[in-house]
Amino acid sequence: MKYSKLLVGLFAIAPFFVACDDQFNPEDDNHSTEERLLTDPYYAEGLLTYAYTLVPTYSYKFDEVGTDDAVSNVSSNGYRKIATGGWTAMNNPESVWDNSYKAIMNINKFLEIVDQVSWNSKDAVMAKAYVRRFTGESYALRAILKYYLLRNHGGEGTSGNMLGTPIWDHFITDIAEFSNPRNTFDECVQSINNDLDESLKYLPEAYGDVTVVPDGFSEFPLTQYNKVYGDEARQRLDARTVKAYKVRIALLAASPAFNKSNDAAKWTTAADAAGKILSENGGIAGLDPKGHLWFLKAQVEDSELSSGDRKDTKEIIWRRTQQDNNTWEMNNYPPTQYGSGQINPTQNFVDAFPMKNGYPITDPASGYDPKKPYNNRDPRLATTVVYDKSKVRSAVINILTGTSDDALNKVAKSTRTGYYLRKLMREDAVNCQTGKTTTAKHLIIDSRFTEMYLAYAEAANEAWGPDGASTYGFSARDVIGAIRKRAGLAQPDKYLESITSKDDMRTLIRNERRLELCFESVRFWDLRRWKADLTEPAMGIKLENGVYKTFEVEKREYDAHMIYGPIPFNDVLKFNYEQNKGWE
Repeated sequence: MKYSKLLVGLFAIAPFFVACDDQFNPEDDNHSTEERLLTDPYYAEGLLTYAYTLVPTYSYKFDEVGTDDAVSNVSSNGYRKIATGGWTAMNNPESVWDNSYKAIMNINKFLEIVDQVSWNSKDAVMAKAYVRRFTGESYALRAILKYYLLRNHGGEGTSGNMLGTPIWDHFITDIAEFSNPRNTFDECVQSINNDLDESLKYLPEAYGDVTVVPDGFSEFPLTQYNKVYGDEARQRLDARTVKAYKVRIALLAASPAFNKSNDAAKWTTAADAAGKILSENGGIAGLDPKGHLWFLKAQVEDSELSSGDRKDTKEIIWRRTQQDNNTWEMNNYPPTQYGSGQINPTQNFVDAFPMKNGYPITDPASGYDPKKPYNNRDPRLATTVVYDKSKVRSAVINILTGTSDDALNKVAKSTRTGYYLRKLMREDAVNCQTGKTTTAKHLIIDSRFTEMYLAYAEAANEAWGPDGASTYGFSARDVIGAIRKRAGLAQPDKYLESITSKDDMRTLIRNERRLELCFESVRFWDLRRWKADLTEPAMGIKLENGVYKTFEVEKREYDAHMIYGPIPFNDVLKFNYEQNKGWE
């Protein structure tokens, strides 16, 4: 059974969802055909552009609602459903299967024709530069899509073997190929790394206009280099982003859920991948002092690519185009600020923030006062969460006292936990009041350096212990110390100094990752790769007779096999793929 040459949405098709010959061999019509790819560079590039839009980090999922960090006040929220017993192979809001394979097929077709397209008929040098850049982007993008397929769908199969997903590195013309069995997890890791390594042969470290052509690109005169690799190419995939994904895949492969043999060498591989990118960033000194505040006005404006120095802040590795809107605020402001209060951080999450002296609130040395639970806390709490009597747009939000719609469980748009979300909101600019609505620029980050520092800390601690630095000159302790100091915790950091064991350092690193990367669609999969407890109920806070009391808001109903996501049910039926254990 063969595909015709008809292009449907720039090859944005899912061939494994159609079932008859007529759909694969439609009658000739007036649609553009494959031959147009070779003569129309804009059309050809559309194959690659479409694949970019299907990377899962194109927007935030807010899948923290499926973790111990948050709940939603929207009963139809997909993550609320899967957290409360509704996650199946047929109902999976975390599936990236369809979109990723659509994108991969686009990329495979693009790689077949990239050096045949008339990119610039008047300048052969520029045409060659485009071929090189697009080739590098294609390999990088395919690797990224494979990574998310592996993270979201890889796992222990019914056979007990650790499996990945099918690897298709060419444009498929015969549907029978879709029946090839799933590759092993290790084969998928190798395939991802092969693509990432291949992309590094073609890509610059970063895009942007230069005055001297970088090493490795001397074949292109300065003018042509800047036209192809200069400011106009910012936000495309570059070598720095590729290196970030090498860290991500190495960390995934080393993690307990996938490293069944507990191979210590995998932690060393992950630590080395992260250590290299951090060394290139200046080591500990390279940590952006405002990196944890990347979503606030000053940092968003400093990342404007159409003015100023046309560069991102030091924190950002790869991000999407700035979005000028008020969607997050409309969804998440408290009701008195004309929002829907949809994402409610939990008491579990709030309790994870230490005191300003760095000690966990459960430690007697912390000085935590249960009668004044928000006093003297880690400054990151106030920039992340709206708690009782804190302010939003200069207005006091009475959650546990008062009778406004902001009050706990007062109306459908009220918080269910006693907290509202503050992180990501542009309170300085966005008004959601009807007739007075305003918008502001927002950032959607795919990867940033704080994540790389935390990845290094995690892997280095597992490989070499809290103070092992290998050849990089900084240890897990050094990294965590720098992150906590940046957050505003008291110095010297006595609590950090008190930690001596790998196990205790692991606990601290995981908690710092929880705080620093919260509401960036990270924790859902972190918990799974760590094989952590997924069933901790989501807790809230209320005030009764002047006493703060916690209460259960929502149970978490995950079975043990749900540390891995499922293979889509329909594809298991159609192509007899081995399902992950427990999902059959």
